[in-house]
Amino acid sequence: MDNHLLFNFITDIYNISIPARLNNPFSDHTPAISTIAAKEFQNFIATQSHLWNYDFRIRKGKMFGVLVVQNKDSSYDYLGTVSGQLQRNTLCEKFVPSVFDDSIDNYFINRGMTELTELRLQIESEIESSKILSLKEERKQKSKALQQRLFDNYNFINLAGEEKNILEIFQSSEHGHPPSGAGDCAAPRLLQYAIQQGLRPIALSEFWWGNPLHNNEREHGVFYPACKEKCRPILEYMLQDTSLYINRQQA
Repeated sequence: MDNHLLFNFITDIYNISIPARLNNPFSDHTPAISTIAAKEFQNFIATQSHLWNYDFRIRKGKMFGVLVVQNKDSSYDYLGTVSGQLQRNTLCEKFVPSVFDDSIDNYFINRGMTELTELRLQIESEIESSKILSLKEERKQKSKALQQRLFDNYNFINLAGEEKNILEIFQSSEHGHPPSGAGDCAAPRLLQYAIQQGLRPIALSEFWWGNPLHNNEREHGVFYPACKEKCRPILEYMLQDTSLYINRQQA
């Protein structure tokens, strides 16, 4: 097992109640054990963020998540990660990485993004209206095709060992088609890694870190449920075939 991403608890958790089953990610309830893990992870962010070239006092905040897991020897540790990415080419070796492997097909996603950037620059420098419209339509179609290809290669496994990509997961849900950014949030990343490594998910929580969003929709240090638009179909799929199934009526 690759355990270099595991955080050992600093806090003594001997007398902390351990949940019998994973908490509902869409509920406001945060188990005590994951609150402790989150606070420790926040301290890690505060002391290490200067290495990431991302100043949370100036730039927009980010959603982070922690997942307390039980190891095969029955001990407890936790995993942590960020939703999306801090910025391009900025990584933290202790964060659970994206489910999507960007090296697939000779880094097709990077090449596609470069093409979109080049088209944007052409549009900005063009003065002929008809040419601008043509370039915008070309960029729109390329962006749509790239997003589709990305979703085709975004594969999730559930606790029963089954695998589906995002398109398949959303097609069998009431949501229909995945929105942009689906699959890149903290919760599915953490669960995917835990399942792959044979770790038992115990408690999950997500929190906002840094400057708030517009209208204070997200506040620094506050815990929030997993997003329903992007994450609900994925998390329900990942957890559906065990006693950890998320009841739709609970949230």
